[in-house]
Amino acid sequence: MSTLKPLTIDVVSDVVCPWCYIGKKRIEQAIALAPEVPVELTFRPFFLNPWVPREGISRDEYLTKKFGSPERYKEIAGRIAETAAQEGLEYHPERVQRQPNTIDCHRLIHWASAIGRGPAMKQRLMELYFRDGGDLTDPEVLVQAAVECGLDAADIRARLATDQDVEEVSAQAQEAADKGISGVPTYVFMHQYAVSGAQDPTLIARAIRKLSAELNAEAAE
Repeated sequence: MSTLKPLTIDVVSDVVCPWCYIGKKRIEQAIALAPEVPVELTFRPFFLNPWVPREGISRDEYLTKKFGSPERYKEIAGRIAETAAQEGLEYHPERVQRQPNTIDCHRLIHWASAIGRGPAMKQRLMELYFRDGGDLTDPEVLVQAAVECGLDAADIRARLATDQDVEEVSAQAQEAADKGISGVPTYVFMHQYAVSGAQDPTLIARAIRKLSAELNAEAAE
């Protein structure tokens, strides 16, 4: 068992951010490249599109507002899909019919984190959205995703019908914004050092080793 102090990494990201989808895979690859370093990985909320209403909007309306038209997004999406494929991920933007507000998704991740299943919940929601075109505005889609990650259907269904932890999740997202985080994914190491963008796993692994060495050198003094 390692006697090293664990390195904390907070990943600030959103479920509907394609680069966050890619970035999650890359941070996990980086951690795997430095197996000797104990890491505590936590996913923190960010609202990429806070203007989208709680009930969501049609995908075409969203793409028109954000990019000018659905057609203008196709070229961007093609490049992202190619990058995702290189990471072994599937991105099928043409399957997405509805653009969600992601506060309920972040609530699910928050609840799943309480039983150590935050990363799994994050992954399942991203797969539903990017790979399957799932409707993340549908409570039953969210409940099913939660069940697949070890949560109780009736409990989650009841919680989603309330505003439980809306303030908590919103406060976490606001805290990130107050710290100057405006682009995601952003990796925050040891609550001090922030790196933005879906960086190369080799570079992240190098940073993990370096920061772990500094952290444990300080602990030994």
